[in-house]
Amino acid sequence: MIRQLLLSSRPLSWVNTAYPFAAGYLLTTRELDLVFVLGTLYFLVPYNLAMYGINDVFDYESDLRNPRKGGVEGAVLDRSFHRVTLIVVAVTNIPFLAYLVVVGSPLSWLVLAVSVFAVVAYSAPGLRFKERPFVDSLTSSTHFVSPAVYGLVLAGAVFTPGLWAVLGAFFLWGVASHAFGAVQDIVADREGGIGSVATVIGGRATVRFAFAAYLLAGVLLLTTPWPGPLAAVLVLPYAASILPFWSIADRDAERANAGWHRFLWLNFVTGFLVTLLLIAVWLIGAPA
Repeated sequence: MIRQLLLSSRPLSWVNTAYPFAAGYLLTTRELDLVFVLGTLYFLVPYNLAMYGINDVFDYESDLRNPRKGGVEGAVLDRSFHRVTLIVVAVTNIPFLAYLVVVGSPLSWLVLAVSVFAVVAYSAPGLRFKERPFVDSLTSSTHFVSPAVYGLVLAGAVFTPGLWAVLGAFFLWGVASHAFGAVQDIVADREGGIGSVATVIGGRATVRFAFAAYLLAGVLLLTTPWPGPLAAVLVLPYAASILPFWSIADRDAERANAGWHRFLWLNFVTGFLVTLLLIAVWLIGAPA
């Protein structure tokens, strides 16, 4: 059971939600406190277990048909684990959420509510935002950007135009990444009766949509105060990585998994370079 829950939480992706919260909070407060520690821990593990565990429970039929499931890219969560997964999600999330509500403000409560709602709404029956073309990509991006917004609001950050541009670029990056990630699952999703931006507009159009979103994210970063424009270069490898699939046919959509593997490794390299930029921002005291 522990192994299944661990696989379901996607350990390779833990940093993608904890890091934005930690960076936003730390750059604003410039101090390590209990809120920073517990907030980072929440967005590191329980948040991801909720996001991906709920998804694995309600995407079971599609996952059975998906050759990339069953490893680091997600568990094929046996039916016998479905109930216990939802219980563990509740048990691990509620205490952290209660603490964050106590130490927060009405505005931070609103951001946290949006973040948690997006996690649930993406996969839960009756909502299933993941089956609403384009809404699926917007919701997925919210999963990663909202922890950053929450960290900033919780820390009392001033939202300057430059900061909005950074968040907008991050959001576009998330939209592009989700859309491209959906391409590799076109066949499995259609067989499982699951819709997505990729199943509706097709793999070729989805790749081109993702490419445009990556480039637009770079353009937004060019409008930020120094050294923000340097980050615009970091979207180019993502855009280049999906170019080989520019004209991919839906029947060959599983080939896009090779591009998704590059995406996973690009995240670690990009994360390192973003960290260097954030250190520079910290040292020079540049406003976002």
